[in-house]
Amino acid sequence: MSSTENPESGRVIRDHRRQWRDCLYVYPVISRRSKGLSIGVNLNPDKRCTFGCLYCQIDRRVARGLDTVDLDALRRELDLALAEAVSGRLWDEPRFAPTPGEMRRINDIAFSGDGEPTCLAAFDRAVSVAADAKAAAGQDDVKLVVITNASRLDSPQVARALPILDASGGEIWAKLDAGTDAYFHRVNRPHLKLRLDEVVRNIAAVARGRAVVIQTLLFRIRGAPPPPEEVDAYCARLREILDAGGRLKLIQLHTIARSPADAAATRLPDADLDALAARVRRAVGAVPVETYYGQDVPPQGDV
Repeated sequence: MSSTENPESGRVIRDHRRQWRDCLYVYPVISRRSKGLSIGVNLNPDKRCTFGCLYCQIDRRVARGLDTVDLDALRRELDLALAEAVSGRLWDEPRFAPTPGEMRRINDIAFSGDGEPTCLAAFDRAVSVAADAKAAAGQDDVKLVVITNASRLDSPQVARALPILDASGGEIWAKLDAGTDAYFHRVNRPHLKLRLDEVVRNIAAVARGRAVVIQTLLFRIRGAPPPPEEVDAYCARLREILDAGGRLKLIQLHTIARSPADAAATRLPDADLDALAARVRRAVGAVPVETYYGQDVPPQGDV
């Protein structure tokens, strides 16, 4: 968030609650990365994830009591959210009323939520439901976005989903927060036996078939920024993906903007983030690099 941002618009951009009306899976949010309305799809209402990231904003101590996904209910909720946004009624809700005019547009339907969406065995069917819903609403320009930690990009359900995504203007936004395996385990804390090499290979394999967006969160751990050698290793990983034939549409560098799970994780100052972005730009050449600034926030679970 920039220092000149209107306080009211800043509040709505930071409000990423996973609950909207009485919906179980769908939650509209105003996203600074999407630069508009993102209709979130939470396929992990049980809050299960393959990572336990140091900076995670989800309070996993509080379960929501759901361990299945009803695809018929998902379709009804998507139809509702799209209809409210298309009609403009959404902007009358107090939660969304402060939204700046230039952001009152539907940018995407995003699979994100409280865990890793690609873990769902029926993930491809959920993607198909979203593709059908946006087509029925006449919103062909709305993207389908899968925000993933890349741990399951090699799964059968993702392989089945990729053709649906490609046919619907879909994008993969893949997490890559580290350059070395040691830092990967320190920051992302995977719950399964997983090495960073596998994550990078997964991203490269998917990116050979379509351009992928990389999302990276840079922050301080107990006051210390990422070590220079770690930043160099991270840049080398990006080059590894490109050298393997992967296409990168965009690299998003951001820092802590909402409450993290661990108080050891704090935001990276704007100047430090800018300096790291300059190093990344030198490493990746023509690939665009965007920065998203943060704020100092206390840990307080879900936001």
